[in-house]
Amino acid sequence: MIAALRQNGLPDYAATLVSMVGISTPSFVLAILLVVVFSVTLRWLPTHGWLGPSTWILPTVALAGYPIAQIARYTRASMLDVTRKDYVRTAHSKGIRERAVVVSHMTRNALIPVVTILGPLLAYLVTGSFIVELIFSVPGIGRFYVTGIGERDYGLIMAMTMLYAGVIAVLNLVVDLLYAWIDPRIRYS
Repeated sequence: MIAALRQNGLPDYAATLVSMVGISTPSFVLAILLVVVFSVTLRWLPTHGWLGPSTWILPTVALAGYPIAQIARYTRASMLDVTRKDYVRTAHSKGIRERAVVVSHMTRNALIPVVTILGPLLAYLVTGSFIVELIFSVPGIGRFYVTGIGERDYGLIMAMTMLYAGVIAVLNLVVDLLYAWIDPRIRYS
């Protein structure tokens, strides 16, 4: 949001650069880069496991890189679109403080396109964890699923596929319900 409010400034260029790098880097490549930099070179964090908070940092950052970058791009574009709307100009002309205009008028309307992409991004997080769990030796269901594929356990593969499909369907339902919460004009009847 700051990048959109300070368009063509240093925050805008920095946010655009970081988000483009985040979008163009796959999670497994980011995971390997994080291990090389923070575990091997700097020796700040452990390379694998799921024993405590220090072992959660690298897998979380590796998995969240793409979704955060995607949300940042959509939020910036949506905020830029909203800043040019008549109701924002009217709020400014009424003398409403800048912060109140941003919070009350701009943010709520700018979140609607962002919520639209949350469903596919949440599905990416669920299915993108397969390789990241293998790289960091996290004992999760993604790793279980990949092991089942390697061992040709068809019952397990079918069950896990159904589980993932159910999770993705529920997440898409939650996103649809968020529409009505964000925009009161949307009614489900």
